[in-house]
Amino acid sequence: MADEEVPDFEVPVGLFQDLEDLKAQVARLNAQVTTLTEGADAEPGEASAEAEADAGEEPADEDEWQYPPFILLLDPPLYDDELRALIEWVEGVLVPGYLAEPSADARWCHLWFEHTPAVARLHALWLAWQELTDPASCGHTGPSVWHRDHLDPCMRELRSSSGPFAGCTKGEHQIDHRMPGTVPSAWRQETS
Repeated sequence: MADEEVPDFEVPVGLFQDLEDLKAQVARLNAQVTTLTEGADAEPGEASAEAEADAGEEPADEDEWQYPPFILLLDPPLYDDELRALIEWVEGVLVPGYLAEPSADARWCHLWFEHTPAVARLHALWLAWQELTDPASCGHTGPSVWHRDHLDPCMRELRSSSGPFAGCTKGEHQIDHRMPGTVPSAWRQETS
């Protein structure tokens, strides 16, 4: 058997990228499973130092790392701070880099932050961008995954003729075309 030849075949370059993406996903899932199985003493959304070490990262202080909160779950002043940071990202990265001139088929409102559904979607998009543009946590395929799985679907929903900007036209802002944006109490975290 020592005389057998090893078959000669080429491994596609994309296979290595897919492998790195899968390894990052497994590390994140392991961290989530560890966090969920550790017990009720851990705060929801808090990553443990052991889970981070298992994921191949340096352990951090308990207070140093937490999963970012979804913006609609925040109350002022935390909501205001998160919205300010989101506005900086949308106006500094998303709008100049990805949005073409608005049209009837691709709507956009310059007062997007007054549309609760748009804030929710853009915040989720921003959270994904933060995670998937960090090669340490997601490998080198993260930006591609962000474009395919997050940016494109989000922009389709936001900019469609039935999206949150449906009543807005160039130079005219409308928020009354939607029901008032109240967050259901089930979405809010109970603070005691």
